[in-house]
Amino acid sequence: MLSFATIGGLLLIVGAYFTYKGEILTSVSVYIFADIIWIILGIQSGDFVGAGLIFVGAFLGILAWVKMNSGIFRKNLHKDQKI
Repeated sequence: MLSFATIGGLLLIVGAYFTYKGEILTSVSVYIFADIIWIILGIQSGDFVGAGLIFVGAFLGILAWVKMNSGIFRKNLHKDQKI
């Protein structure tokens, strides 16, 4: 059976892969699942401050995902540059 730490690490790899491929919405979704696992790990180890901070980061990640999904972000990082 895989531990929560192993699953969280695998999710980091998957999230990084999707970031590399340019699928940012998918990568943010995967990172949020990893955050949930880290919150569980923090609570299990008694680190409630760490779990709370991870929760705040996950909440901000969800807000970023919603903002990206609504199309508010620029889709091209080089929009101001002329090619």
